Amino acid sequence: MSILIDDASGFQGEAERVVTPATFEEAAGVLRQANEAGIPVTISGAGTGITGGRCPQGGWELSLDGFRKVEAGSGFAKVGAGTLLKDLQAAAVAKGQFYAPDPTEWTASLGGTIATNASGSRSFRFGSTRRHLRSLTVAFMDGSVRTFQRGDKVEFPYTPLPAPATTKNTAGYFLPPEAEWVDLICGSEGTLGVVLEADVTLLPQPKDILSGVVFFEEDAATLAAVDEWRGVPQLRMLEYMDEPSLNFLRTSYGSEIPRQAKACLMIEQELDGLAGDPVDEWVERMEVAGALEDSWFGETAKDRERFRVYRHTLPELVNAKVRMNGFQKLSSDFAVPLERNAEMLSYYQETLNRDFPGKFTIYGHIGDAHVHVNILSESQADFDNGKQWMTAAAAHSVSLGGTVSAEHGLGKRKLHLLPLMFTSAQIEDMKAVKSRLDPQWLLGRGNLFSAR
Repeated sequence: MSILIDDASGFQGEAERVVTPATFEEAAGVLRQANEAGIPVTISGAGTGITGGRCPQGGWELSLDGFRKVEAGSGFAKVGAGTLLKDLQAAAVAKGQFYAPDPTEWTASLGGTIATNASGSRSFRFGSTRRHLRSLTVAFMDGSVRTFQRGDKVEFPYTPLPAPATTKNTAGYFLPPEAEWVDLICGSEGTLGVVLEADVTLLPQPKDILSGVVFFEEDAATLAAVDEWRGVPQLRMLEYMDEPSLNFLRTSYGSEIPRQAKACLMIEQELDGLAGDPVDEWVERMEVAGALEDSWFGETAKDRERFRVYRHTLPELVNAKVRMNGFQKLSSDFAVPLERNAEMLSYYQETLNRDFPGKFTIYGHIGDAHVHVNILSESQADFDNGKQWMTAAAAHSVSLGGTVSAEHGLGKRKLHLLPLMFTSAQIEDMKAVKSRLDPQWLLGRGNLFSAR
């Protein structure tokens, strides 16, 4: 009997068997057995992904739930790949530290975020997952297990590949000249090896953080503020929500959100070591930017949690709407160079208001020129047209020097976007790396590339 497996987007796959090893040796044995029998293996994390990466097309599902050890030290933590981010953060906080990558879904597994080189709201200052990896322990399809330290170079020959001029990217394999194993495995979407454990960097928890939700009456003023505020010292978050996003949140927050607000920016600034009065400085910035006076600010952990819940409530409401409508989620993950941010946002608003009026939201990491578009299909025609729009928008992103995937990966649902960004020859260069590490193409079959 086949076992149905889905992800947060509603995409479904099926496996003949689900295996949950608890040791490196057991995981290696499962892969070796599958390799000898020619059985495809798909890696499963916590199921929070939205590209179908963990949804198998037959074969075995390898669950990493057995790898949930967390040992936090000073400046680092040794973490099993099945560990949920919330548990890693809790272990870090107990020692006065934090793990910088901050994906929206804290119930994601560390292994899943490594597979997609995930980032999140704090990536504005701290970058994506790849930057915070010290070492990876990886099992390969031949049953071997290797631990790669930061700095260990890929020792086999390969053709280097170009990268977009964006602050974030996770489309295809990361193959610069002198590539490191840690960087190659991170973002490879479970197609090269199985990450079993990672050493990650932990940072000291700042003593003082100012956080806020700043509301605007118009998008033009919001975008101008983004350009001005990118240079604010020690700013670690710069997030955006459009008017449809605020309307979603009004169902939960009511009059707390100013009636005249048409957009908002969410900010966090670390205050340790800064001179002057940060509150006065933000009051001045808001006056210059034309922000609404009844914006929200706070300096306590309770305030930060309130604003975090506000930010995370939006995707939850959007996902609930998608499920109610009965269609898979259609969401973008494109990013462009910072100087093309306003141009890309204008493209989004013009085409979406024309083609999907009242059926979309735009929100996300505007500090990195990386916002997410969600099309809320209400009919099959909406869904079909939405898929076409996503492909056209991906091509437009690439035309501006951007990427088709900044943090979610392509998985199975979006692998058709890879040729928009890379030539056929470059994709063949990626496939050559895949063939070297997984000659039978059994691992993560259907992710990134069509199954052979």
